[in-house]
Amino acid sequence: MATSNDLPVLADGSVAAGANPAVMRCDDETLEVLNDLLENARNGEYGFRTCAKELPAGSSQRQALNQRASQYHEVCDGLAQLIRRHGGLPAEGGTTGAAIHRRWVHVKGAIGANSELSILEECERGEEAAMVRCLQAIERNLPPDVRDLIARQAAAAQESRDRIRTLCDQARTGGRSKA
Repeated sequence: MATSNDLPVLADGSVAAGANPAVMRCDDETLEVLNDLLENARNGEYGFRTCAKELPAGSSQRQALNQRASQYHEVCDGLAQLIRRHGGLPAEGGTTGAAIHRRWVHVKGAIGANSELSILEECERGEEAAMVRCLQAIERNLPPDVRDLIARQAAAAQESRDRIRTLCDQARTGGRSKA
């Protein structure tokens, strides 16, 4: 007997011949959560790269945003591998809403309406949203490996949000530390 969460298993408990033990089938809900998180991670990667381009070349803020974009890229790779390992197909691209938002950030930058602070605040909001999305996902009935990955993503988003919040505070005070 086999369920949608298992490999084909024979009555004696052994894996059916020809079954790939590297592929662990899981239910549609788990694959939906993973693909949602993949789209969100792509949005994060693209969003951080877009915001980084609006900051002066060589600035520490630009470097920090590009570094977070690279981290999101690694998360995307990990999620895509996990989706495949669970027998699903990774979603393509990010969401339309996020693409529109990135264009807005770029347009604001082109007309000079984007300040360093406003860009950093957008990134902080994005990390807050990513953190909330992960925390909501982790409350669902998911396999342990999926829950572990989501917990790591939530922690990384929180750490990044805190780092960006510090950059926002520095931008508000002109680089002076708050007393």
